[in-house]
Amino acid sequence: MIVHRPYGIEHPYATSLDQRVPVLPLTGQRVLLGVQADPAVTAVTCEWQDERLALAPRQGSAADAAALAGGEGHLAGAQAASLGGAGGWAVESPPVTAPTRYRFHATTSDGVASTTAWFSVSPATWTASLPADLDAVLTGGRAVDGSVEWLVTADGVHRARFALALRPGDHVVGFGERFDHLDQAGRRLDAVVFEQYKAQGAHGRTYLPMPFAHVVGADGTGWGFHVRTSRRTWYDIGADRLVVEVALGGTRREQVDLGVYAGTPAQVLGAFLDEAGRAEELPAWVFRLWASGNEWNTQQIVLDRMNRHRDLDIPVGAVVIEAWSDEEGIMIPRDATYAPHADGTPFKDADFSYPADGAWPDPKGMVAELHDRDIKVLLWQIPLLKTAESEPGLHSQVLAEGSALVAGGHAVLEADGTPYLNRGWWFPKSLLPDLSTAQTRDWWTAKRAYLVRDWDVDGFKTDGGEHAWGHDLRYGDGSRGDEGNNRYPVHYARAFGDLLRAHGKAPVTFSRSGFTGSQAHGVFWAGDEDSTWEAFRNSVTAGLTAASCGIVYWGWDLAGFSGPVPDAELYLRAAAAATFMPIMQYHSEFNHHQLPLRDRTPWHVAETTGDARVVPVFRGFAKLRERLVDYLARQAAVTIGTDRPLMRPLFFDHPADPAVWSQPRQWMLGDDLLVSPVTSPAATSWPVYLPAGDWVDVWTGEPSAGGVAIERETPIDVIPVYCRASAWPALADTFAS
Repeated sequence: MIVHRPYGIEHPYATSLDQRVPVLPLTGQRVLLGVQADPAVTAVTCEWQDERLALAPRQGSAADAAALAGGEGHLAGAQAASLGGAGGWAVESPPVTAPTRYRFHATTSDGVASTTAWFSVSPATWTASLPADLDAVLTGGRAVDGSVEWLVTADGVHRARFALALRPGDHVVGFGERFDHLDQAGRRLDAVVFEQYKAQGAHGRTYLPMPFAHVVGADGTGWGFHVRTSRRTWYDIGADRLVVEVALGGTRREQVDLGVYAGTPAQVLGAFLDEAGRAEELPAWVFRLWASGNEWNTQQIVLDRMNRHRDLDIPVGAVVIEAWSDEEGIMIPRDATYAPHADGTPFKDADFSYPADGAWPDPKGMVAELHDRDIKVLLWQIPLLKTAESEPGLHSQVLAEGSALVAGGHAVLEADGTPYLNRGWWFPKSLLPDLSTAQTRDWWTAKRAYLVRDWDVDGFKTDGGEHAWGHDLRYGDGSRGDEGNNRYPVHYARAFGDLLRAHGKAPVTFSRSGFTGSQAHGVFWAGDEDSTWEAFRNSVTAGLTAASCGIVYWGWDLAGFSGPVPDAELYLRAAAAATFMPIMQYHSEFNHHQLPLRDRTPWHVAETTGDARVVPVFRGFAKLRERLVDYLARQAAVTIGTDRPLMRPLFFDHPADPAVWSQPRQWMLGDDLLVSPVTSPAATSWPVYLPAGDWVDVWTGEPSAGGVAIERETPIDVIPVYCRASAWPALADTFAS
């Protein structure tokens, strides 16, 4: 009848109606005490020590919840609904000055009463001197003298805070994939894995954070640091110091381990990757064009899209098929017929029959045909399993899978040992497999092994991975939620990479979420974004920051995947930029098959916009991309061997040149190509900064001396790209049209 959870749903950026705010108050601070009650409840009181506090009705703000989403899109309403709603009651407590117990009483109009269990709250204090019964230490050095403080309660040590000294003009780059700025100097941010559905740059949130950053001085000297934790961290980057705050376990004995590295940006990154792990070389086909659309949900549509590529002479190297499964367990083709496996044992392709008039009449034959046409195939995944609580009318097989998952000890658990049900807004109340253990990774992927073994697919789009919310969740590797939640997407990509390896395939996973350690696991894209110029600019920044943290194989949904079809100019400028990124791919969001379609295929963009330039210009970039594959494969190997990013911010090679910071969206693609994408509309020319050295314009062959800013004319089929003069003889033919 009444529910109070001190931590609420544990959304990292919003509160739920049933929680305490703040969860951990400072001494003397008041807290907002919230409950969620049945509609029949007419009165709620809180028994706070010896006081009785009357709660008032409170409604969640759907507007605030919607702001957490990215606006228009088929999932925006789901995110808004997850935090809005009615049934809330709340009251502000007296100041919390000592450990306090409280509980709630509720009554209905017909006199039914209900009382919750007791809850407790202890005030916290920041202190530099720990009480004698607590022990905490910061190891690793470099903290400013006297800056180390600990947030303590009567129960233990909950956070650490310390400062790292900065010099005037220091630039701070890193913290994983960041959409808002390359240089985070002067800003505040945190590191927690989170699914920010679109508008990541506006919100300062990311799917792929890391507690690591470079500090690059105005004189070119630098260092970096890594907070060796998988818990949440916060950063306040001021003029003379960088304040770091670290979540701890709340026990009586805690430690913060800080890694500090000196040297060039490549040396700093290398030292970090010695701990985090490095990418491995993936096959050259990953550098060809990838194509997908969420509404490519039949074999006929997939083959039609690939046929159009062929007929229009637009080369394509991989197709990502998202809507292939029943989307209940993400392991069985939609509309296949089969005898259920009540014990949850894996299927093989021979167990299925595919209706001739169904969505996928011959999936194995489809993959073989695409392979004959030199097109690789990746299938979509998400690490969730729907339940009777999440959706009525599920197939008996998904219910059997859920029973087997729980009975076999394969589920992430709540603190009380019950299975965790996803608290997020996408696939809510679904079971989450505990991929922290090899046992569950093998159990989960064995169910998908037939897709590799029998169908011969080449990889998996390992979507999602941000669904673990709760500081006290329990994982099979012994970690608690506050330690394990950020690591979840690392385990997830690893699981599917291992599945592919086991069947002789390269570990090509395609993920949007990750954390420290993700560097070693496959390919990444920048997640969900709208088709806007702002999103284009932010996605470039995301690629450069991810690369600065050791992500090698990275791309984005060129020109965005959500909202109306982009105009021709945005689409072609984005395609040009993607041609010179590690991964080039397009994708479009599900739109309920409403007309006009929202496919991001070049011919559909041409038809929708009425711009006849789209197909020939896109074709030119796609063909150039094919000619760049060998260069990209060679340079990826160089990157892995030297820790100099493939999509390399200019400060890596020119840390002492102040001008490189004035062009934060330029990059080196490997050792020899400098790229300056056009990221604003109506540009007929574009500023380019050429660092020291001798350069050649790849479109004209004209030489240019470095150390200067120039203005390059930019017709719609040109992106400013310059080649090192010493490499031009070897690369000139690549750019010969």
